[in-house]
Amino acid sequence: MKYRLAIFDMDGTILDTLTDIADSTNATLEALGLPTRSLDEVRQFVGNGIRLLIERAVAPVCEEAAIEEAYRIFRAHYAEHCADKTAPYEGIPELLADLRAAGCHTAVLSNKADEPVKALAEQYFPGAFELALGQREGVPTKPAPDGVLDVLKAFGVPPEQAVYIGDSEVDVQTAINAGIDGLFVSFGFRSEETLRAAGATCVLPSVAELKKALLQ
Repeated sequence: MKYRLAIFDMDGTILDTLTDIADSTNATLEALGLPTRSLDEVRQFVGNGIRLLIERAVAPVCEEAAIEEAYRIFRAHYAEHCADKTAPYEGIPELLADLRAAGCHTAVLSNKADEPVKALAEQYFPGAFELALGQREGVPTKPAPDGVLDVLKAFGVPPEQAVYIGDSEVDVQTAINAGIDGLFVSFGFRSEETLRAAGATCVLPSVAELKKALLQ
């Protein structure tokens, strides 16, 4: 196969986490007496990390103290409820098993906080990922290439033998910034049109098509 390392985004790529994220967002807004958001609104807010999710959700509120309080409430609520309704996309566990069987390293790199990323990866895909990284203190979030470069270094794999798999404009730019191939799925949080407008050249509508692209 072409790649020695497959790096996956989490939300909207391997796990359908949207409802749990929306529930925690709305619990936060209700606690602050702010209007709640629809599922489709939250879908557009995710991708750049929790802090920006919260800033977008509480807008037009822009006071720093209010944003910090919302950020604190969300993190506490989501830590307890991140797996209430979350589930893997159909076919992803089998795809990961096939990649490992073919000798391909597998990793997760997400803008979600590091602790939930590790917990969700182990809960839903036990033993499937050799490394799972989320948002960490001192490491710029995607689309900065730092996280991808950390993963490449951890496995000793050159950029031309790695691929990043995601579902958002942020993921497209992450692959570009890191100088590695990207495969992008339209069954997650963004449409094919949105992904192509962001610069994606390979957009796949299903896990079956993703499997073909990875294991060719």
